[in-house]
Amino acid sequence: MINFCNGILTAMITPFDEKGVNSEEFGRMIEYQIEGGTSALVVLGTTGEPATMTEDEKEQVIKYAVKKAAGRIKIIVGTGSNDTKKAVAASVKAEKLGADGVLAVTPYYNKCTQQGLYDYYRQICDAVKIPVIAYNVPSRTAVNIEPATVEKLANIPNMAGIKEASGNMAQTCETMRRIRGKMDLYSGEDFLNLPMLAIGGAGLISVTSNIAPKLMKQLYTLVSENKLKEANEVQDFLLPLEDACFLEVNPIPIKAAYNMIDFNAGVPRSPLTELEESNKIKLRQAIKNAGLKVYD
Repeated sequence: MINFCNGILTAMITPFDEKGVNSEEFGRMIEYQIEGGTSALVVLGTTGEPATMTEDEKEQVIKYAVKKAAGRIKIIVGTGSNDTKKAVAASVKAEKLGADGVLAVTPYYNKCTQQGLYDYYRQICDAVKIPVIAYNVPSRTAVNIEPATVEKLANIPNMAGIKEASGNMAQTCETMRRIRGKMDLYSGEDFLNLPMLAIGGAGLISVTSNIAPKLMKQLYTLVSENKLKEANEVQDFLLPLEDACFLEVNPIPIKAAYNMIDFNAGVPRSPLTELEESNKIKLRQAIKNAGLKVYD
């Protein structure tokens, strides 16, 4: 299954206040993304902090995002787990609530085999009719989806793609070689957006696009038009901002960045902490240098 969604897919934060999820502010963020030319929103992914949210809060986020988007932009829901039954149940629920697709991170901590990974995704795909995107991020999960396994997954009808965040371009190139024309590849590393697009990536599942969707869309469009010289210029311009958005573990910096550009993102939930003051200075300057208005 290919061409489920091309372009910029923003890995959305979840804004919190003292009552829980701040739906009003979430709505402002969704409109900002639509205005910026984003193709899809990934909610309840790593950046959305689902590990610290209740089931009611997760349902609230999905329902609100689907209603607010109103078909103007795709909504993809993070449903991965280290328990296959839970991942399946979450995916089924997301489909019932109107999600356009799901993003399922590999099982974590358990450290299953490649066969275990295949069975995990097979069961998710069998349980839903909507597209499924695998998420490979071994730095967080201690599990890596090998290219041969991805190639095998590409034969599943509603397996739409893989978000590749291993940081290993050699592996990514081999994965792309094996799935080209069968399943889409998405960049899950903002630093590698340009090379992943250049080898045939369908789009970017980006953290930095939370605050800079127009710049990310510009990069994608230039590569799509084979204007690599201009795309390199945009990538060079974006890199300091991308660096700043990962000064501390995601989503700590990007939530601070949203607050700096006049949104009320709140603060990360414990055990994550607020961005350190010294890093706030660096982040604020990087945002300004990227041409975005800073309000605090």
